[in-house]
Amino acid sequence: MSQADPYREALNDAQYEAVDWLDGPCLVVAGAGSGKTRTLVYRVARLVARGIMPENILLLTFTRKAAQQMINRASLLLDESCRAITGGTFHAVANMMLRRYGRYAGFAANFTILDQADAEDIIKILKSSLNLGGRGSRFPSKRSILSLFSRSVNRAVPVQDLLQGDYFHLAEHEEELDALFGHYTEFKRDHQLMDYDDLLVHWKTVLDQERGVREEMAERFSYIMVDEYQDTNPLQAAIVRLMANGHANVMAVGDDSQSIYSFRGADFRNILEFPRLFPGTKIIKLEENFRSTQPILSTANAIIAQAREKYTKILHASRGDGDCPVLYGARDEADQARFIASHIIAQQEKGTALHDMAVLFRAGFHSYQLEIELNSKGIPFEKRGGLKLTEAAHIKDVISHLRLVANPEDYLSWNRILLLLEKVGPKNAASIIATIRKAQDPMAALAEYPARPAIKSCLNALHEVMTELCEADLAPATLVGRLLVYYEPILERVYHDDFPRRSQDLEQLQVLAHEYQSLTSFLDDLVLDPLTPGAEGAKDQDKLVLSTIHSAKGLEWDLVFIMHLAEGFFPPVHALYSEDDLEEEKRLLYVAVTRAKNLLYLTYPRRIFSSDGSSRPAELSGFLAGLSPGLFTSVNLDKNRFPGPSKKTTSFRHGIETQEMSPGVQVMHPYFGPGTVLAMKGPRTVEIFFPRHGKKNIHLDYGRLEIIAQ
Repeated sequence: MSQADPYREALNDAQYEAVDWLDGPCLVVAGAGSGKTRTLVYRVARLVARGIMPENILLLTFTRKAAQQMINRASLLLDESCRAITGGTFHAVANMMLRRYGRYAGFAANFTILDQADAEDIIKILKSSLNLGGRGSRFPSKRSILSLFSRSVNRAVPVQDLLQGDYFHLAEHEEELDALFGHYTEFKRDHQLMDYDDLLVHWKTVLDQERGVREEMAERFSYIMVDEYQDTNPLQAAIVRLMANGHANVMAVGDDSQSIYSFRGADFRNILEFPRLFPGTKIIKLEENFRSTQPILSTANAIIAQAREKYTKILHASRGDGDCPVLYGARDEADQARFIASHIIAQQEKGTALHDMAVLFRAGFHSYQLEIELNSKGIPFEKRGGLKLTEAAHIKDVISHLRLVANPEDYLSWNRILLLLEKVGPKNAASIIATIRKAQDPMAALAEYPARPAIKSCLNALHEVMTELCEADLAPATLVGRLLVYYEPILERVYHDDFPRRSQDLEQLQVLAHEYQSLTSFLDDLVLDPLTPGAEGAKDQDKLVLSTIHSAKGLEWDLVFIMHLAEGFFPPVHALYSEDDLEEEKRLLYVAVTRAKNLLYLTYPRRIFSSDGSSRPAELSGFLAGLSPGLFTSVNLDKNRFPGPSKKTTSFRHGIETQEMSPGVQVMHPYFGPGTVLAMKGPRTVEIFFPRHGKKNIHLDYGRLEIIAQ
């Protein structure tokens, strides 16, 4: 009687098929929670057990920790010989290769790798030598410049093209940034320096141009495995193809449905095109999920079934049945926050720990209302993937002005807002504050301060707005609105690199202010921190997790809330006009749903308030609206409790004809604001320039445009 195969007993059929695959290209499409890592570990051990020398195996991962853990587990499964396997990140392996072969790219073996701070210092030096930037300049910061350059390299997209898209607000500096990129590249080569991205660039160049090196690499690493292949960028995919030249023994493991990092340069099409790059690819699908109950997986399956391009797979639960996901249409954002907080408390009382629960959202500002509600209920939480409301610098700026309205003797706030003014430095601020402290009327003292003309105009503008805010008896939302008119030019100057994103946060701050009648209570709720009394033991406290979905990938919780599932929020407005963006948003929701093990709540507000106090009806995200009602347990409010439309709600005209959209026509969009028509890009698609958002292609049947001038 033959001895039982321990691998066969430890794996399901699909996992075993992948583990037992030896030669030739193989793509393992591993659905969420399907034992991807386990499969890789057993495959590593299986190769060595079959006589493949560990030195001939290369394991590429996206973190060093992941590679180490897989090799350690393989060693425990088989023996210590597995530790001779080469494993690590693309960048670590590139460094190892370039130390030996870098001469083919013009680098000595002792080249220096730059960290973020080093690279920023070089940008600073080059900016100075090229007379770019300087005091009072709107030229982008060194950090934003490096981000732009990195995106260009990893996505293989010219700097100029990025400046017409994601970085449109920096387009005025196109010529200078293009020149700076050239100088930065030359400086690194002249001084034998490589930044993080250069490691991939030069490794790919050497493999591409040096046949001898390519053949030596293919002989050395005769078996290659790549984890999280859906997250590779074009450079990394090209490197894998070149490394496997001659043998094509590549096993790529990943999930096309979890490709959500295009903003980092990841290319969703890499995993779709793998069979084309490696003819004869064996495709194995892992569809048995070990994490979630079947109702949760059925929802995930239905969401991803709507994807245009995909490897079709149906997740099924090894754990069996459970409760259906709950769909809640809240009255508004405040009601949504109360619903979530009350259910968290109820689950706590049933014995679920806070750290076993998470609230997920598309963007950081979606949780602001909830943060206030959690604070008021004394529920401790930690936020991942975005700053808490009061931690963001631009929010702190506005709050400092409001604090002075409530307390003109708040000198810490005086210092912050004075330093926001042009040409006002720490010494000037200290002198002004010293004068204010001695005066009975701080605002009058500000107006009378004997400043030089360059500073005096800024002080006068500050005095004007602060006097108005202090003397008028205004509601918090009105105070914030008036303050934002004054603050907007400061925002664009101080945070020029990313002010469009920050302006969305400020709009949400004003929306929150509409919930309050008292400025004091508004400020108190913004800064309330229930964890302060027990700060010493804060690290050990049981905390609820608030997280963007991007930061939640790879994690799991017993109970998950996914909030703000309304059109315009999830997917966000900008995604509606790009098929690729819309497809990634579907995958993002799939990732969110598959984080839940036992219970899943899906919530959305039925009415959205704008920063001006008006409101509009909101609809359930189209990703969910078209699904079978039988997938959810719906909890809806009594219609009588739902408020009617606000008198201030703007009405947008539908059915605009193409002949009305000639170049130069002025239009209004409910999200992007006023814009100018540039050209027709298709039968029903028009290109419009929005001053705050750049060029957008808007479909006339969905864009909700209003013509305001012809």
